[in-house]
Amino acid sequence: MELSSQQEYLKLKARYEALQRSQRNLLGEELGPLNSKELESLERQLDMSLKQIRSTRTQYMLDTLTELQHKEQLLSEANKTLKQRLMEGYQVNTLQLNPSAEDCGYGLKPAQPQGDSFFHALECEPTLQIGYQPADPISVVTAGPSLNNYMQGWLPC
Repeated sequence: MELSSQQEYLKLKARYEALQRSQRNLLGEELGPLNSKELESLERQLDMSLKQIRSTRTQYMLDTLTELQHKEQLLSEANKTLKQRLMEGYQVNTLQLNPSAEDCGYGLKPAQPQGDSFFHALECEPTLQIGYQPADPISVVTAGPSLNNYMQGWLPC
C-alpha cells in the first residue's frame, strides 16, 4: 500500500510541476527549451484564449449596451410622464387659482408646448411692480391706519 501512495504522490508532483511549467510558458517565461511544435501549440492555446476573452468581453459590452438602452427608454418614458403632469398641473393652477388674473394685470399666459424641449420659458406680463409706487406722486402718505387699513399705493385689486 505504501508503494502505491508513494507512486500517486510522485505522479501528482510531476503533474504539478508540468502545470507550473505550462503556466510559466503561457506567461512568456522559460521558452528557450521548447521546440517548434511546442511553441506552435503554445501559440494556438494563446490564440484560442484571446478569442474566448474577446468574445466574453464583446458579450459583456453588448449586455451592458442593451441594459443601458432599456434604462434610457424607461427614463424617456418617465420624462414624458413628468412633462405631461407638469403641463397639466400648470394648466390646472392657472385656471383654478387665478381665474381673473387679467383684472389685476399680472396674470400668466397658458403654457404653449414647444416641441420636445423639457424647459419652457414662461411668458409673463411685466406689469407687476415690486416696491412702493404711489399712484399720485404729489400725494403725501400720512402715518397711521387709513380707513380701510391698507397703505396707500398697496391697495388690492
